[in-house]
Amino acid sequence: MKNEIIAVLLRGLCIDITNKPVTVASKNISDDVPSDALKIEIATIEINSQEINSIEIKSQENEENAAKIIRSAFENWKKETLPSCVILTTNGKPQGMFQIENHIINNDSCKNKIIIDKNIVDIKERAEVVKNKIAVVTGGAQGIGEEIVRNLAASGAIVYIADLNIDGAKKLSEKINLEENRSCTIPVQVNVSSEESVENMFDFIAQTTGGFDICISNAGVLKAGSVLEQDLSDFKFVTDINYTGFFIISKFAARVLRTQNLTAPRWKTDIIQINSKSGLEGSNKNGAYSGGKFGGLGLVSSFAMELIEYGIKVNAVCPGNFLDGPLWSDPEKGLFVQYLKTGKVPGAKSIKDVRTFYESKVPMKRGCTGKDLTRAIFYIVEQEYETGQAVPVTGGQVMLH
Repeated sequence: MKNEIIAVLLRGLCIDITNKPVTVASKNISDDVPSDALKIEIATIEINSQEINSIEIKSQENEENAAKIIRSAFENWKKETLPSCVILTTNGKPQGMFQIENHIINNDSCKNKIIIDKNIVDIKERAEVVKNKIAVVTGGAQGIGEEIVRNLAASGAIVYIADLNIDGAKKLSEKINLEENRSCTIPVQVNVSSEESVENMFDFIAQTTGGFDICISNAGVLKAGSVLEQDLSDFKFVTDINYTGFFIISKFAARVLRTQNLTAPRWKTDIIQINSKSGLEGSNKNGAYSGGKFGGLGLVSSFAMELIEYGIKVNAVCPGNFLDGPLWSDPEKGLFVQYLKTGKVPGAKSIKDVRTFYESKVPMKRGCTGKDLTRAIFYIVEQEYETGQAVPVTGGQVMLH
């Protein structure tokens, strides 16, 4: 059984007992075992590597068996705290060690307490909707992704900054950790169009924190162009990141969250696609981008139907234009420049003309901001009774879809 799977199962069970997010880190086995370590014998859940034809089925069966063994071990733990450390053994020999943080069981959330749901909104919970939760943000090193990361970190979350630009992710992580005065962000490299890269990222996450609670698929690209002139290579480039990339992220994120659900069946988790208003209506001379976003909403609703069985909500946020972000304002590659060159805005002779044109299309007369977007993300996370939705954040530019 892979260490990352055990870490996810352990985290799920700790969440199920305390109803609070925790971190479970896979550690190197050492001779210095804490006195409150819990030892779990796992010999009965080893995979027979020779049964290659049924390895996928066997893996799922073994996850379920492992969940039962781990739960049984915790039920026999006769203490008022969770163990700070768990040692896995095979025939008595240590095979893995996992460190559990935030392992105190509060009196008001212990496993034997009956919780009565009064259907009253808890204002404190609203203010702490992502506190201590673990989030993954793809394309998190710059632009909209950076704003999402900053808002999540400032609100108490632990955030993986997942980006192809690992140097940018590391620099941003160091800066935010310094500003927040805590280790609240972790950089990780990923190419969202590569299954191997995405799988490796989620394996790293599982071993580092035992899993996560929120996956925000934000990585995206845009190359504007007329259907009469755009190269197929540009069309595929946009689609591979914006559409196929979301499928790949969802696939491997959901596998981790499904495993976590085995030991945390009441804990809701989220996959959120940062879509666009261009996923709600067409975009002139921008078909590759708009088409990929339309397709993304089809994936959102389809994945939502399938994954709710595992407590996974799947939703999208469809923001309007971030006119002050680098996607639009970059002096060389920004959309203001691209749209001016392609003649997308009739009569526009300057970048200012293009900006004025787009601002005039919004009833609120401004572009979307990271704060606007984050409020929608927090709503989705807080709202447990919603999945398969596309939440518009467009200043009224797109209404009543």
